Amino acid sequence: MAELPFKLGIHPINWVGEDVREHGADTTFEQIVDEIQKLGLTGTEMGRKYPTDPVVLQAELSKRGIRLVSQWKSVLFSDPAYRASELAAYRKHAEFLHAMGSTVISTCEVGGSLHFDPRRSPNEQEVIRLDEAGWQSLAEGLNAAGAIAKEYGLKLTYHHHGGTAVEQPEEIDRLMALTDPSLVYLLFDTGHAYYGGADPLDVLRKHYDRIAYIHLKDIRPDVLVEAREAKSDFVTCIRKGVFTVPGDGCMDFKPILGELLARGYNGWAMLEGEQDPSEHPAYDYAKNALIYIHSLIPTESR
Repeated sequence: MAELPFKLGIHPINWVGEDVREHGADTTFEQIVDEIQKLGLTGTEMGRKYPTDPVVLQAELSKRGIRLVSQWKSVLFSDPAYRASELAAYRKHAEFLHAMGSTVISTCEVGGSLHFDPRRSPNEQEVIRLDEAGWQSLAEGLNAAGAIAKEYGLKLTYHHHGGTAVEQPEEIDRLMALTDPSLVYLLFDTGHAYYGGADPLDVLRKHYDRIAYIHLKDIRPDVLVEAREAKSDFVTCIRKGVFTVPGDGCMDFKPILGELLARGYNGWAMLEGEQDPSEHPAYDYAKNALIYIHSLIPTESR
């Protein structure tokens, strides 16, 4: 297949679940990176099966021609009481990614989330939306974290995410409006945009100048409708199979890729499926997604 005009990698979440721990529980790090190499892809994110020693990890990735592009970082900036400790942890995160030669930090606020906020109790059922004070505190914290990332030659890319306080289109808009565009960028995730009720193409067009990183993910609409009717939480939606790789769901990626090509996007984009690999083998699904994506790229753009 011809080379794409932007850098395409793949997230290990296709092989091993991060939010659903039983997905890929027996999959090894070696299987993941060997199959990434076999797919001909050269970028990955950090996963829970990856070695945490940067020397070991760098050696394993380098011998397969792969680089670590990013790693997820949860933050709790909406509560000012956590600001100092969260920024200290963010600096350590940036140090690790800098040592790995990464370019962006996938960053997500967990305040109010059912699954990620350490202050929540197991019997709660709703994501708590941010109040005015929470929004202001979040913006201040992200700007401070973005300045730390910049010190290390990295960009803070905010991941709008299902099951969190920044998932709906108006919440993405507000976050972008409140934060410093020189310090806080956007991780545009097609699947999470759709899950949050947005038209992904609208999000892409509206916030393109802030986008520094991309996740390409598809949606199974019948699963999403059923989950909404059952009032299923985010992790339950993953277990039900709401997400899949591009070309296997309902989303039309042709206008999305066309927009990226027209605007000259040259950053990283990660393939994501986030589904049970025992039912949806990661390598096979990724291979099909690559065929689909390449089929959408005009010959003259390759």
